[in-house]
Amino acid sequence: MNRVLTILAFISFCGSMFMRSFDPITPDIAEGLHVLPSTAALLSTAFALPFALVQPVLGALADMFNKPLLMLICLALLSLATLAGALVDNFELLLITRMIAGIGSGGLVPIAFAFVGDLVPVEDRQVAMGRLLFAIMTGNLLGATSAGIIADVMGWRAVFTAMAVLGFVIFAVAVVGFRGLGGKGGGFDLSQTLPNYRAIFRNPLAKFCFLTVVIEAMFMYGLFPHLASLLQNVGDARASIAGIIIAGFGFGGVIYSLRVAWLLNRLGERWMMRLGGIVMGCCIAFVALRPPWPVQVADFVALGLAFYMLHAVVQIYASELAPAARGSAMALHSFFFFMGQAAGPVFYKYGFAHIGVAPVLAFAGVMLVLAGLMCGRYLRRAAPV
Repeated sequence: MNRVLTILAFISFCGSMFMRSFDPITPDIAEGLHVLPSTAALLSTAFALPFALVQPVLGALADMFNKPLLMLICLALLSLATLAGALVDNFELLLITRMIAGIGSGGLVPIAFAFVGDLVPVEDRQVAMGRLLFAIMTGNLLGATSAGIIADVMGWRAVFTAMAVLGFVIFAVAVVGFRGLGGKGGGFDLSQTLPNYRAIFRNPLAKFCFLTVVIEAMFMYGLFPHLASLLQNVGDARASIAGIIIAGFGFGGVIYSLRVAWLLNRLGERWMMRLGGIVMGCCIAFVALRPPWPVQVADFVALGLAFYMLHAVVQIYASELAPAARGSAMALHSFFFFMGQAAGPVFYKYGFAHIGVAPVLAFAGVMLVLAGLMCGRYLRRAAPV
């Protein structure tokens, strides 16, 4: 089991880097391909929307077939599409490569979490998933920081190339690590699909889990592609600074993964969710003050810790919505999360342009606070029979 968890951590690390590494270089891409920075920010939507849309299909396939094999196929597709992104000469083609990359990425982290659910008993799952979260946050941390530095020194195309090379290396490691591993599902049977999804939505907690992840992704992650442009507006055009700020979010996630057992013992799940939402909302609203970038790094550290205090608990509940269809449940969890990520950059693009930065960030903060309070009230485990 330890070997499999290690390989899943490598894959999660890679998937996380691919998701967040391109946020700090949005202005560089805009300049290189002659579009507005707010338009280049929609590359995040181009990645997140296909990621979301393929989740019901990939979730069903994960329950039917071999989860490791499906992850390997998706990792190869993601790496190839990212390499193609380094070679394109116009924004429209880059959008297409990011859409293909989103499809490939859709089969990495969600299926990895579903596989952990298959391997690890529920009483030990929080710690096992914490290992994957540590890998994800390390990917966020290193990806955002390295992308900004690489872009400042070598240009934005070098970021795509470096990420593609990383993907191929992780692919080779995973092929060796998964060798001889079964991990098969129940076989191809379309008749399982609709009953699986019906079982998930019959659980009364499903609506709270899925609504929460939409709100989290839309109002928090949706800001990330616009962060570099906000910094440019106050006179700092360095992609490396945007990368360092976003890396602060990853560092907050690392703190969470290292202290998750302590937080659970001290706060319990319900207060972790409440405080997570409250602190997230305050951190997002604080961005409107345009503080110096070192202060924003500290703000994003707190944001990362608070996000996982809420999100990781919700993820555990999602993994138990329908244990016999865990791959489908985690795929739906990712579907709603990435639908929120797809909508978020659009919300901020038009909100900033027509309403203003401060009121839009204040509204986003309130929504995140309400999400945490809702989860603290309604998400609770059924009494033992």
